[in-house]
Order: sequence, then C-alpha cells, then structure tokens
Amino acid sequence: MQIRAALPALAGAVVLTGTILSTPAQAAGSVYIYEVYYDSPGSDGGSNASLNAEWVKIKNSTSSTVSLKNWKIKDATGYTYTFGDVKIGAGATKKVHTGKGTNTATDKYWGRSWYVWNNTGDTAKLYKASGTKVDSCSWSSRGSGYKYC
Repeated sequence: MQIRAALPALAGAVVLTGTILSTPAQAAGSVYIYEVYYDSPGSDGGSNASLNAEWVKIKNSTSSTVSLKNWKIKDATGYTYTFGDVKIGAGATKKVHTGKGTNTATDKYWGRSWYVWNNTGDTAKLYKASGTKVDSCSWSSRGSGYKYC
C-alpha cells in the first residue's frame, strides 16, 4: 500500500523536474569517479608496486571527449592530484595511481611516496578546473579494499 502511495508523488517529481531521481553522474552523462581501489593487496609497506595498486578510476559517460586539464582529485585531508593537458574520450576511463610511473593514455601517476586513501574510511572528490565539485565517493570501513561509486 505504501508503494502505491509513493508512485503518484514520484510521477509528480518526474513531471516537475523532467528527470527520474538518480545520482548526478547517471542522470545526465558526465565525468565521474567510477571506482576507488583504496587498499592495495598485501601489507602497506610503501613499495612503488603497492602504491600503484592504490588508484582512482574516472569515467566519461558522455558521448563526447572531455578535457580534464587542471581538474583535481582530492582526499578528505586535502592531498591533491591535478590533471595535466589530458582528455578522456567518450565512454572511456582513466586510472590515477598513487605511486610513480610513466603516464600513458589510460594510466596516470600521482608520484607520491606514501598512500593517499585511508583503508578504514575516506572520501575521493573530483573537481573541475573551475573548482566546482563534480563527484565524490566515500567508504567507512576496510571492506573489500575497493568501491564502485
């Protein structure tokens, strides 16, 4: 009975807003945080291989290429990665690894010598070059070591 009562309200919201309620990234195609691998496998000893097993994946769900120049990824304490002159194709992803490495078309490297993402809880945030927050993804427990956002 409660479901039937909610349907007219939902229908009214769709008529007023023109959209069905969902996350911003899913509602109207955008660039967003797709996945965070916050707990690299094994012990957190700080090796470059371990640091690079910690990453954030950004996805472009639009039908156009988007420039990420000067976009930023930040954690809750303010550690910041800034994209260079990088573009992300329609439907494509980019992975930003914590450690050092050679940037490729699909993988970027933060160049840090210690971990960014807290295993027991943190928030990854994505900002446009203008400073506008585009998306965020949070976790509050160790869990599986990764989170689809």
